Amino acid sequence: MPAADELNLYSLSFDDFSLTDEEMILASVSMFIELGLVKKFNIELETLYRFLITVKKNYRDVPYHNWKHAFNVAQVMFAILMGCEMKGTFSDIEVLGMFVGCLCHDLDHRGTNNAYQQKAGSALVLLYGTTNTMEHHHFNHAVMILSSENLNIFSNLSAESYSQVMKVLKHSILATDLSTYFQNRMKFFALVDSREYSWGLEEHRELLRSMLMTASDLAASCKPWPVQQSVASLIAAEFLSQGDKERELKLQPTPLMDRERAHELPQLQLKWISEICLPLYQSLGQMNPKLSTMTDGAIENMKHWALLAQMTKEQLADIIPT
Repeated sequence: MPAADELNLYSLSFDDFSLTDEEMILASVSMFIELGLVKKFNIELETLYRFLITVKKNYRDVPYHNWKHAFNVAQVMFAILMGCEMKGTFSDIEVLGMFVGCLCHDLDHRGTNNAYQQKAGSALVLLYGTTNTMEHHHFNHAVMILSSENLNIFSNLSAESYSQVMKVLKHSILATDLSTYFQNRMKFFALVDSREYSWGLEEHRELLRSMLMTASDLAASCKPWPVQQSVASLIAAEFLSQGDKERELKLQPTPLMDRERAHELPQLQLKWISEICLPLYQSLGQMNPKLSTMTDGAIENMKHWALLAQMTKEQLADIIPT
């Protein structure tokens, strides 16, 4: 098993496409060990391998919300906790819940978002309602996996610790719904601006955990340009596929998912990074200067998207998926 530093896992500039699916299993185990979780919670390695292989298998073959994305989100969280020295801010239970939450946060994703589930009247809406629909499904899918005797990496925890980690796991997965981020972010930004945060307070730490889940989930926006461009193409492919499904339902897709407007991707990416990602990274960098790498990466990628936004539809034909 390769060591985490050999794979560049401590870096916020990690290449999302550098490992195979199987290598990501090994890298995940390495991160569990480096975080001290295997030793602290007496996790049997064979159970951990089975758990990770099962998690991988329970991601569907969709362009973006797949096992590779889940692993990359977990890697960013690892880099934040270890490379940016934020692990000490949280209890071991919180670290375990967040890290497992990253790996499981999009389990059984169908390549369509919450809005689509509602428009299509999917079975998931009937099951979970219209709030955090997919996220509740991802969490319940994680519970299903963990409920299997030979897959339960939490099996050696006390009843109290088990209850705590499941609470953190659920909170972490639900936090990846952008609607939750929009509800919380101004409160977090105000805390950081005023320097009134105290990570000793459970309420403040819970808010920070939520923001770090979002930061990790959206981290492709601040990766080196070749990675950002490749990831954006995968996201676009998945979104355009959803738009096609919406047209079949006689619905007008949003610009982001409308194949007839695929050439607008650079402008949409520019807006996405500047309005959604950048404010979060700036706030986190203000709190911990080691996280400023994310701000720098996002700004650099905005420059690239701005250049592409100036190109004509014809010029973009070979660059943007249609």
